[in-house]
Amino acid sequence: MEATERRRAAAEKVRVAEDAVEQLKAGFAGLGVTLPSLRVDPVSCAGNEPTPLVDLGRCNIDTALRLCEVLAEKESGHDG
Repeated sequence: MEATERRRAAAEKVRVAEDAVEQLKAGFAGLGVTLPSLRVDPVSCAGNEPTPLVDLGRCNIDTALRLCEVLAEKESGHDG
């Protein structure tokens, strides 16, 4: 694989990760949850062959409890 193809493949991996982050943000927002640190981890995108990671980040206790609430609702079959 030549350098241009490697760069193109690397850029595509990062784009897929960015799309995943946007989908997660939208999905969480629809449930009333905001993860302020949700992002693509920039360090994982470094180098010639990046392996992007989605960083769900840190959240305060209110957000953690809201996530617990949403998960419990989904588990019980209620989409409250």
